[in-house]
Amino acid sequence: MSTSPRSVAERLADTPSVRDAVLGAARAAREARRDAASGEAVAEGAGEAAGPSSSSAMTHSWVFTGAPGSGRSQAALAFAAALECTGEEPGCGRCGECRAVLEGAHTDVVRVVPQALSIGVDYVRETIIAGAHRLPTVSPWRVVIIEDADRLSASAADALLKTVEEPPSRTVIVFCAPSTDPQDFSTTLRSRCRHVYVPSPSVAEITRLLVEEEGATEHDARLAAQASMRHIGRARRLVTTPSMQQRRAAVLNLAELIRHGEQAFQAMHALVKAMEKEATEAFAEEDAAERENLERSLGAGGRGKGAQKAARGAAGMVKELEKAQRMRTTRRRRDLLDLALVDLAGLYRDALLLAVGATVEPVHPDFSGLTGELARGVGERGLVQCLDAIAVCRRHISENVQFSIATDGLVGRLRQAYGV
Repeated sequence: MSTSPRSVAERLADTPSVRDAVLGAARAAREARRDAASGEAVAEGAGEAAGPSSSSAMTHSWVFTGAPGSGRSQAALAFAAALECTGEEPGCGRCGECRAVLEGAHTDVVRVVPQALSIGVDYVRETIIAGAHRLPTVSPWRVVIIEDADRLSASAADALLKTVEEPPSRTVIVFCAPSTDPQDFSTTLRSRCRHVYVPSPSVAEITRLLVEEEGATEHDARLAAQASMRHIGRARRLVTTPSMQQRRAAVLNLAELIRHGEQAFQAMHALVKAMEKEATEAFAEEDAAERENLERSLGAGGRGKGAQKAARGAAGMVKELEKAQRMRTTRRRRDLLDLALVDLAGLYRDALLLAVGATVEPVHPDFSGLTGELARGVGERGLVQCLDAIAVCRRHISENVQFSIATDGLVGRLRQAYGV
């Protein structure tokens, strides 16, 4: 089932911090437009979120933080919609401008969604900074939303600094970054932005959304909300994608195979291969079409004078595209494996809490039998070691250690924690 722009706006309005930011930005935008129309300069920078008695100063640089899956990117879109809104109510979700923003079709709202391992300095200079300095075409503001801003390389963040400190008068830049570790996002950039925290939705709220929008049963929706650890996107995929449900089960069943030595290593290898295959095949057609379009635009297959020289120049551009596609594939593989490790960590977390007698809602309630076995058989100390082993594996993957080596090391450490 598709999600209407209005329903997105209504859901985000339930989050006080987002609602205040959206309404405050829209109010400031209207004041700024009025000032500009009367020949006054648009003020830059602002203090706390705009309120009824605040000045008309407009903040041009924002950072939206929140846990993975909290909806910070959707909050940023609602924020952009409020700036461009022409309705009576800021961010109404009904006017043409709001609908265009929320549907990703507004010419003055640019979304940067990184696919590779990082956002490099060349891309920042040629695309983000260049785009930020263009004047809006149909609306009062040009809004640049940079998702996963924690992927900005150090040099890319430095290159953005001047634009953030001295933004064009009609441009608003919104960074979306995780809040789990402040070090993930450039401290220098963060200090120059107004901060909006987007809290994760509750299990009950995600359950309601999945029932209403995906047609899931109450039981399946609640299980997906818990198993995804309140990650809206993952919860949605869990109730709609059987292959994702099967992979989750296979990952969690690894905890039972650890005592069986060779079987555990084989099962882990099979999982890694399946995820690598999925990351490659899922985008194979898209990558092939991208290459074909590039070759066509470069005149591939042309004949006559100068065609050979043009072909040599085109070969370099095709190689660059292939390199970018390999980087995107590597990122997809890494993300899939990391999600699997998060699932496994959730199971050991459930077992540890059970072992110490904590009455906390489990992440994987449908695996309560295995959780009980781990709590009794591995014990508190061993379960802490299991969680440490997963943290080490995740770090190794982020440091580009070969997947098979990192996961073999994980299985070995888990066996030690089990005492086998």
